[in-house]
Amino acid sequence: MNRRLLKTFRLFYLSIVSAFFIIGCKEPGKYSIVQTNNPRFVPNTLFSRFEDLSSPKYKALKEKYELDTIFHGETDEFKRVLLIRNWIRKIIEIDNVGPYPGDGSVESILDAALKGHGFHCGHYMVVQNAILNAYGYVTRCLGAGEGSLPVVESHHAINEVWVNKYSKWVLIDAKYDYHFEKNGIPLSALEVRGESLRNHAQDIVLVKGPDRVPTETYPELNNRPKSEFARVYTWITWQKYANPYTGFPIDQWNDLIAYKDDYTQNHIWIREGKQHWAYNTPHLTEVADAESINWTPNTIKANVEISGATALVKLESDTPNFQTYQMKQGTNEWVNVPESLAIDLKNEKEERLFQAVNKAGVPGPPFTLVIQRQ
Repeated sequence: MNRRLLKTFRLFYLSIVSAFFIIGCKEPGKYSIVQTNNPRFVPNTLFSRFEDLSSPKYKALKEKYELDTIFHGETDEFKRVLLIRNWIRKIIEIDNVGPYPGDGSVESILDAALKGHGFHCGHYMVVQNAILNAYGYVTRCLGAGEGSLPVVESHHAINEVWVNKYSKWVLIDAKYDYHFEKNGIPLSALEVRGESLRNHAQDIVLVKGPDRVPTETYPELNNRPKSEFARVYTWITWQKYANPYTGFPIDQWNDLIAYKDDYTQNHIWIREGKQHWAYNTPHLTEVADAESINWTPNTIKANVEISGATALVKLESDTPNFQTYQMKQGTNEWVNVPESLAIDLKNEKEERLFQAVNKAGVPGPPFTLVIQRQ
């Protein structure tokens, strides 16, 4: 072979080998976290003493009143909540005057109700709280009022329930079997209040029963319009301690959390014809931060640190009666995982779902973690 040709061939060969060597030694692209639309995580700083789901009282409550029959095989979370609410309304007649038999316990209320005795809104509230917690749903007890005359209710007791399906608190009234919605999404007490103060609830819908039937008026209360129902939530307090069932008899019912804004600072809450009893007492905590009131149980926050081809994940959740974290990859089943774990990054894109599960086996809304090679 011609020497010049041989030299050219050798240079070409060496350049090819060098190119392959450089490509083979090139550092792989770094991994980074892809932004996803996960439920908000807001830690709880205000509420305490949640119901103890491991209490034998719940098993006894379910068995005595055959509560499993309420659902008729329903698996949708919010529909189950509404079926419970509707069952309570059917079992307990309304009686705003009394006297009321029993010691105020949930069992004494239900026993008397099954014999035909009626009760007021506070009784509906504690019964609904107990049964919803029996099935693993996080609830809280509220008091509300218009604060001015004439009034629909001088004071009203209701519940909010955390609905994982919507990742939000929802106001539910067992006494009248209703709630409010906007664009098909059920509303919290503060959301109803905001709509009422803004334009007399014109943009929200009052829905009744487990089938969520819209109604502009309420036949059982002389066809009062929805605006009057919404106006009840002009003033709202939340019970600070959330264990009236497993903590019964509870002596901290007077510890209240109230929302504070310009309206509440420039008006007086009138209850039963006079200033609300909690004013200027150590029992009332006023909170201007609506987000802290609407903290997010069952949601997850994930702190992720990527080191080379490994993602170090630390999970955080404010889940009452927390049992375990779970992880899901692709079409695989959910598996229990610790709060801190390492994920090997083997593919161009790694995706995992996480959820917090409580002692009743109810999972919170899923958190999606996506890691992509750049």
